[in-house]
Order: sequence, then C-alpha cells, then structure tokens
Amino acid sequence: MKVQRQNTLTPPSVDTPNTGFWQRQLRRFALNEDLNFLLTNRVPRIALTRFTGWFSGIRQPLVRDASMAVWKAFTDLDLSDAKKTRFDSLHDCFTRELRDGARALDPDPTALLSPCDAIVGACGRIADSPEAQVFQAKGFPYALHELIGDSPRAREAIEAVRGGTYVTLRLTSAMYHRFHAPDALTLDHVTHFSGDTWNVNPIALARVEKLFCRNERAALYTRLADGTPLLMVPVAAILVASLRLRALPLALNTRYRGADELSCDARYSRGEEMGHFEHGSTILVFAPPGVALADGIQSGRVMRMGQVLLQRTPRPDT
Repeated sequence: MKVQRQNTLTPPSVDTPNTGFWQRQLRRFALNEDLNFLLTNRVPRIALTRFTGWFSGIRQPLVRDASMAVWKAFTDLDLSDAKKTRFDSLHDCFTRELRDGARALDPDPTALLSPCDAIVGACGRIADSPEAQVFQAKGFPYALHELIGDSPRAREAIEAVRGGTYVTLRLTSAMYHRFHAPDALTLDHVTHFSGDTWNVNPIALARVEKLFCRNERAALYTRLADGTPLLMVPVAAILVASLRLRALPLALNTRYRGADELSCDARYSRGEEMGHFEHGSTILVFAPPGVALADGIQSGRVMRMGQVLLQRTPRPDT
C-alpha cells in the first residue's frame, strides 16, 4: 500500500534580534550537521546522560551559574514566564514551573490542545494498514508496534488509531519541560520501554532509522471524557533522559528497574499537568479517525501549551 507523504521537521532559525554576534557563531558551529551528530551521538550516550543528570542537580552557586551561562550561550533561554526567579541548580531551571497565567487554554470544546511547548515535527495521517505506519522524518518510516510493542493493549490501541492522525512535538532544551492534558482525560496505563538516549534533533532524525523506537520512552494510554482513545508517547533523549509522571511515584529513566507495565487510574482536567521531562525531548501524539490536525499545524510551527493542536471532525450523522 502506498503511504501518504508526510510533513517533516524544518529546524527554526537559531537567530533572534537579541542574539549577539559570538552567540550566533557558536550556534552555527554547533548546528553543523556532521559536527552536531558526532558530538551528540558518537559518544557514550547513556554514561553521558547519567553524568549530566547528576551534574545538573548540583546545588552549588558557581556550578549552577557557570552551567546556565553555557546553556544560554547556545539557546534563547527565556525565563520571563517562570514562577521562580532564582534556581537552586541547573536541573531546577530545566524543570521550572510557569507563573500563573503564563499559558492560556483555548476554549474551543472540540479542540485538543498542545500538551507542551514544542516545535511541530513530522505529522499527518497514520497509514490505514496493519503496520499503522508513520514517519519520524522524510524517508524514515516506522510501524506503531515497533514503538509501543505487541501486547494485547498495544494491539488494541494501534487498531483504534489506524487511519487517524499523528503529530510529533519536539521540546528544545530551552523550552518549558512540563506537559499537560490536551483535554479532560483518564490515564489508564503506562508501559515503560528501556532504551538508548539518541539525540532527537532533526539532524539525528534524518540519519538514524526508527530512532524513536530505540530510545527510552513510555506509552501513555489515555481516554478522553467521551471514551475516545488518545495515545501519547513521551520519548527521552541524550543528557538527562528522565520522565516523571504525577501518577507514578518513581522517575522512568535509564536507571529504572521496576515493573514496565504500570496500571493507573489518574484523571486530569483540561490543561492539568501530567508530568515533566528532565531535559528537552519529544512527545508523540496518536489520535483515532475523527480527529485531525487543526488548521495551520505543520512541520516547523512553534507551539505553546494550550494552543489548538488537533480538532475533532463532525460525524457524518450529526
């Protein structure tokens, strides 16, 4: 079966009016594709990730300030919407909360909201085939069973979303790292997948096949208030690579050694926080037929949590 061509990720510009000359040069140096891939992927990724997780948590002012200075040199880190104005550590800044009112939730009751601040990556239609094929980047497809496994629960979810819509949401390191419920929903089950910590930036996605299927990740099986299934898959990446869900007592990361099948019965209101990454990463969203990309959603678009991401389409009999 011929699969419909999908949109792929176009990296946003690295420069803004506030970016200084040397900052621009550093970023262009870092964005050299071969160099970026070498520095972020041809290294002991898991060891580096564990070290960074430890280092970022050091509560020492000189370490914190030096780390944040390096971070700001490579990104347009904006902390104006953060609840705190001072941070105990680099990790404390990564996982910052927003001040009240920093994000508005779109009131359209037929819309599903973006669960996080992100850049839209590959998105489009899930192939209506047993493999339910989607794309991580142009020419790099993967089947949903390669991402979430072949358990009875996974097969049921794949069957439900075949022919539906998917969207890739990439969180950069400077972005707000918490994610929220796209609408009122219930989290029924979490499946954890231990894996690698490849970088999930566009350079790696265009070079490493089935990257999302290789990395540390978790499948979140949710259902909306009307029973509509919605599958969300947070995928970790190099450096901290840790996911914390409010519904679970332990972080899911490369050191996690607990059960991988985790039953839940956690209910969230529209826009309520569900968890957070401890570094930038990706959330994959899979919706069934009857839910489509909202107008203007395409690769490269920068989203804020609470903006319209998906739209329920009217049923033929309504």
